[in-house]
Amino acid sequence: MRLYSLSVLYKGDPKVHLLKAAYDVSTFNFFQRSSVQEFMTFTSQLIVERSELGSRASVKEQEYLCHVYVRNDGLAGVVIADNEYPQRVCFTLLDKVLDEFSRQVNKIDWPSGSPATISYAALDGYLSKYQNPRDADPMTRVQAELDETKIILHNTMESLLERGEKLDDLVSKSEVLGAQSKAFYKTVSVAFHPRGGSPPP
Repeated sequence: MRLYSLSVLYKGDPKVHLLKAAYDVSTFNFFQRSSVQEFMTFTSQLIVERSELGSRASVKEQEYLCHVYVRNDGLAGVVIADNEYPQRVCFTLLDKVLDEFSRQVNKIDWPSGSPATISYAALDGYLSKYQNPRDADPMTRVQAELDETKIILHNTMESLLERGEKLDDLVSKSEVLGAQSKAFYKTVSVAFHPRGGSPPP
């Protein structure tokens, strides 16, 4: 069981942008880590962009699950984990992080904020602590809320895309991904999906 990233984003109109993030890419090849991290950011932004305000969803991609919670005020969180990591713990973590973030970071800073300008240092600690789901805080209140909340499960990233849209096109147009990461995507895409499709995040 593993968590790979924990991100806080703002769903503005028309753009979603990253406010703060923490990553654990230690299990990936050293030379691929920066590209993997960029793809996690890209994937997180795409999922938040395609999610409604006030929604929770889990998006399956290869052996990964991307869990997203977009609050009604536009503040959003994404956890990227492996398939074995308990969904409920991911949403408990997102609820806790977004609640704490909204208390520590002024709402007027969300629309224009970036990882360099937002001072919120707790994500690395949460990502480390929650690597073992048994260390998660008691989930009583949030657990009850989650039981009443519909969590949408998307089987693939493609199910989030609009009709006629291709992940390959979004990758090539992305401002988040550098040239090296786009080349890495093409290599992985061909290796994992000889007939097309998308690589893991």
